[in-house]
Amino acid sequence: MSVISKLMEATEADTDVLQRLNADGDDFSKFREVDFTFKCESKDKADTVAGFLDDFQYGKSSVIVEEDQYMVQLLIDMPVTQNILLCVSGFMTCIAELYNVEIDGWGCIAQNGT
Repeated sequence: MSVISKLMEATEADTDVLQRLNADGDDFSKFREVDFTFKCESKDKADTVAGFLDDFQYGKSSVIVEEDQYMVQLLIDMPVTQNILLCVSGFMTCIAELYNVEIDGWGCIAQNGT
């Protein structure tokens, strides 16, 4: 699959999540911790990806292992307005492509009310 196809697929998935958050009354402009997860085939690859993310201070990364799968979790404190979220998510898709790992999406807790 080409990078453009991956970006388009990610945009559709991201927009679906934003629509669900909107239905829950989310205030997209409120900062919250957003986690992006990368699946890696080895500890070395996970360490390399986490090192890159930390070196350039894109967020706080950690290598985790779940069911014999190495993953990098990147935490970023950010709002999730559509333009910002889609830009960051697209960039994370490009990083995954650069390192030949799989981006497993993002998640956050809805921020509504006061």
